[in-house]
Amino acid sequence: MRYLIVLFISLSLGACVDRTVTEIVPAAATIGTPTTVFASTTRAREADGSYGFRRGEKLQFLDTTVSIPPTHTPGTLKFSYANPNPKKEFVLANVTELDGPQGLHEHLRGQDDVTIFVHGYNSTQTETIFRAAQLSHDIGIPGSILVYSWPSRATGFGYAYDLDSMLFARDGLEQTIRELKSMGVKRVLLVAHSMGSALSMEMMRQTELQEPGWANRNIEGVVLISPDLDVDLFRSQMGRIKNPPDPFIVMVSQKDKILNISSRLRGTDEGERLGNISSIETLKEFPINVIDTTAFNSDAQSSHFVAATSPALLAILSSVRRVTNTFGPDEKTLDILVPPDERNPVGATEIVLTETGQAQVSTP
Repeated sequence: MRYLIVLFISLSLGACVDRTVTEIVPAAATIGTPTTVFASTTRAREADGSYGFRRGEKLQFLDTTVSIPPTHTPGTLKFSYANPNPKKEFVLANVTELDGPQGLHEHLRGQDDVTIFVHGYNSTQTETIFRAAQLSHDIGIPGSILVYSWPSRATGFGYAYDLDSMLFARDGLEQTIRELKSMGVKRVLLVAHSMGSALSMEMMRQTELQEPGWANRNIEGVVLISPDLDVDLFRSQMGRIKNPPDPFIVMVSQKDKILNISSRLRGTDEGERLGNISSIETLKEFPINVIDTTAFNSDAQSSHFVAATSPALLAILSSVRRVTNTFGPDEKTLDILVPPDERNPVGATEIVLTETGQAQVSTP
């Protein structure tokens, strides 16, 4: 067990650097490709203007510009915490604090599509903004992208703190979606990674208790990437969400090292979390689509984030996205990948993606 804890921390920490440092380089926007990433955050604002791990009393909104370097290749995310090089690295070119929800309204009012990215454990706000910009660029996500930045401790030793912060942040995520819908955004897509999936599920569960059907009415689709979530807990949450958003996608990999360690730290011999399940049998009654990305693990920089770090998988997702754009916003991405008549209309469908881009479909 001690070995597992040490390994878990070492995988999470990465290089021993001050990850709270964020340099803003306005000139970077003239060197790389400028990408706008909005943010809503429940992190407290520090005296120096940064947003760290402390929990804030109110939701804050930001407008940021990320410069994507001209040398960027899909699936990579290169950046520095000090002295960034905009020719080779992702760089923050601008951060503007908005005047509450009204400030966000002024930027997004009338927007048709907004994708919310919810980060996982051990993440800083800047890292999350960079990852969202990379995904948006590599896949070609339509409309605007907004990160929901909850107060992660951003350290390998902060797992317990992050669990509490994840629960603390539920109301802020709900408020963010309500603000977007109130300004007329037609389609809100929720994309969550790792522990952010647990946060998203808890948020949807609490809204369903208050307003049955809320999630389906307000969220166009849900994508949970490598969810660090107990399967029994997920079943309980889905039991409350009678009519979940469609599509509802869970992306898994059976070679996810982080989730295997996470499960063992909890004392479960099976070594499975929702994000690395080997069978969808226990989820068969839920109208969800489980996409198995295990085949792409070999070329991914991170086994815990294959969807963002596998060039081959990103190429497939980007291709599907372009087809969707061609046929218009009413054509859903999942319908292009796997036609509805091949999926289980009332229960779970497993979609195993191969390296050739083929989709092998099965139902329990």
